[in-house]
Amino acid sequence: MRALLRTFSWQELRHHPWRSAAAVLAVMLGVALAFSVHLINASALDEFSSAVRSVNGQPDLELRAAQGAFDESLFGRVAQLPQVQLASPVLETQAVALASDARRLPLRVIGVDALVLPTIAPALMPQPANGADRFALLAPDTVFLNAAARNALGEHATRLPLRIGTQTRELRVAGQVAAGGAALAVMDIGAAQDLFGRAGQLTRIDLRLAPGTDRAAFMRTLRESPGWPANIQIAEPGDTAERVSNLSRAYRVNLTVLALVALFTGAFLVFSVLALSVAKRAQQFALLGVLGLTPRERLRLVLAESLGLGLIGSIAGLALGTALAAFGLRVLGGDLGGGYFEGVAPTLRWRWGPALLYGGLGLLAAAVGGWWPARAAQALPEAQTLKGLGAAPAQGGAHKLALLLIAAGIALAMAPPVFGIPIAAYLSVGFLLVGGIAALPWLIALLYDRLAPVFARRVLPMLAIERARRMRATAAVAVSGVVASLSLAVALTVMVASFRESVTHWLDVVLPADLYVRSASGGGGGSVGGEQAAFTPGLVQALSALPGVARSGTLRTRALLFDPARPSVTLISRSLDEDASRSLPLVGPAHPVPADAVGIYVSEAMVELYGARPGTRFEPLERAFGSGARFFVAGVWRDYVRQFGAITMDARDFERLTGDRSVSDIALWLAPGANEAQVQQAVRALAARELGAAEPIEIASVGQLRATSLRIFDRSFAVTYWLQAVAIGIGLFGIAASFSAQVLARRKEFGLLAHLGFTRAQVLAVVAGEGAAWTAIGAAAGLGLGLAVAVVLVHVVNPQSFHWTMDLLVPWVRLAALCVAVMAAGTVTAWLAGRAAASRDAVLAVKEDW
Repeated sequence: MRALLRTFSWQELRHHPWRSAAAVLAVMLGVALAFSVHLINASALDEFSSAVRSVNGQPDLELRAAQGAFDESLFGRVAQLPQVQLASPVLETQAVALASDARRLPLRVIGVDALVLPTIAPALMPQPANGADRFALLAPDTVFLNAAARNALGEHATRLPLRIGTQTRELRVAGQVAAGGAALAVMDIGAAQDLFGRAGQLTRIDLRLAPGTDRAAFMRTLRESPGWPANIQIAEPGDTAERVSNLSRAYRVNLTVLALVALFTGAFLVFSVLALSVAKRAQQFALLGVLGLTPRERLRLVLAESLGLGLIGSIAGLALGTALAAFGLRVLGGDLGGGYFEGVAPTLRWRWGPALLYGGLGLLAAAVGGWWPARAAQALPEAQTLKGLGAAPAQGGAHKLALLLIAAGIALAMAPPVFGIPIAAYLSVGFLLVGGIAALPWLIALLYDRLAPVFARRVLPMLAIERARRMRATAAVAVSGVVASLSLAVALTVMVASFRESVTHWLDVVLPADLYVRSASGGGGGSVGGEQAAFTPGLVQALSALPGVARSGTLRTRALLFDPARPSVTLISRSLDEDASRSLPLVGPAHPVPADAVGIYVSEAMVELYGARPGTRFEPLERAFGSGARFFVAGVWRDYVRQFGAITMDARDFERLTGDRSVSDIALWLAPGANEAQVQQAVRALAARELGAAEPIEIASVGQLRATSLRIFDRSFAVTYWLQAVAIGIGLFGIAASFSAQVLARRKEFGLLAHLGFTRAQVLAVVAGEGAAWTAIGAAAGLGLGLAVAVVLVHVVNPQSFHWTMDLLVPWVRLAALCVAVMAAGTVTAWLAGRAAASRDAVLAVKEDW
């Protein structure tokens, strides 16, 4: 076998290097894209998880409130239990630090009890600077910064101006902490409670259990103990890591699958290249068979050729993928557009396991692509092939197999997700594509059998059509790569266009006002701590009374933790009209709210993840508030921002239940004829008087917010656009290789046409017509398959991955341009390849038959 590979196979590679290079390139790009996406995501996730572990430490259990903070009396109750060896109280909040160059740095401030930190969270243990008082860790207005905060504020900074509400407090920097991740400051918990006005409040209690304590039994005992607060969640250490992973899992999986699109296309390109190579060398394989090479050895030889191409492509792909990942981490910082790891600057973490996995996928793609050509070489009838009287017998029942695969794809599209991942839907896409490509010969016969009579009296079109009819299997092989790439490109184009249009309509509903005002320091509206937001009711009333302002609306957000293993749900308090459909993009009609209940509107993710179905009570929110209020799900709305759920309630209900009247965002509707610039100037002047000049605000028009949101959307899908371009490029490269091989193998046919009186231009017209006929059927099949796959992506993959729905939009003009471009490229490629063959001397071309 090695001797045949060194001689027989090597000679084929030498004579047609570009054709083999196309297959190697396809495998290389597929492996490189998938491996680089994995490396970037894995490195970012490792860095993010490591930072979370360093901050949270390694307690046995964590106690957290479902929303906001809780009374510190719970700490004394839990710390006295015999099963608890150590209890560590924590108060965590968000603030804004003012750097020396006037930059504003979001800063996470953690109040801790330094006496218990070394055994539970050593990375948070304050380390006093040289010359600092050893009791500084207990002093008020004193903080210790981690490396990220020191880098942002200055390595030798000794004072830290901190923006708290509408005031600026200056703190003393007395040392550092070893915790990694984003910028944070650590201080004594008592000092933190005084500083932020949170006396008697905690946000977390970390517990170290006594040796031999049954963790599950202890958790059950706590929940069943008399007077245990219903809004307290008991979490295990693994829940935090799982929550971090779940935050971006669907995005990472979908991005990896999209990266594997190029590898999937590469498998078809390997199939096309090897199928044409086997067809061209049919007589050589037959001669080897006569000389003693068994059919099974012929199969092994072609498979070895495909694995050789896959091995070269996989090794090159791993090297290219590593380089792309290193470049991506340096430029993008670990965030591929999803926004999950923003601000994280991880280092590349290369491991052998994933490298072997993605390299193995490259080999598998090449092996799958080479299997059918290898079977064709095995089934060659040696005597007939040597005489040029026939090739391998056609396999019957191909259309039945195609129908079976398509039916399996439809059935899989209806299956539920597995562990939150639409695995069955991805398999459905694969089955639909393979089934559709397997049906290409039947589609060619169906279409061109009906077109043939139309062109029967026109010689040149008739020759092109007849060859497509008679050589339907060859045509199917030639265009399989472009069908695969075009169908996936069509599907991604439809999915992205549908998503973008749905987001545009969603923005029209959720951004009804003319101007939006928020604090530049953030205000902490969405933190778990539930601290006060930046704007007071007095400021809202003053803004409503400004000349040119017709009315105002408010918005306030707060994080809710219903499940420790899942990311937080966002509670949104906003001004709702009597008709909620005017303020929220509702899915279905709104239900009337009972008189004794508070109406809430949940996002689609809440229905999927927490069973918050319209027309029912939502008890998890009742437990989170613990005030005896009943919450009624009045409707479901689309939310394209918060993947893990959001709950909207009227601002008046929120104020009545929490007593919190502060807001983080203010919406302003302008009076008819009002000048927007003058209103913005008046808003800034009023904010400066009410909040002070040191508290800047951000004002954006609805047009600016729409443009910014769509720009973020386009950035998020930039990787998708590149993957589409790569898939189309691979497919077109494959069809170029296929046509070149076909034309070169038909030298005698062109010579015969020349003897019959065909001019060189007419021969080229026949070849170009064949290219047009073949790529037309490929474009039609790719368009049809792409639309079918798009339905699966829009109505199955997206809802199962991200828990939101969208409307299907088909951009016909863009798809038509894509199909026309593919047809034009195929026609031009065939014409260019035909020029070389048609230029050969006709006598030399047919002399082998004399």
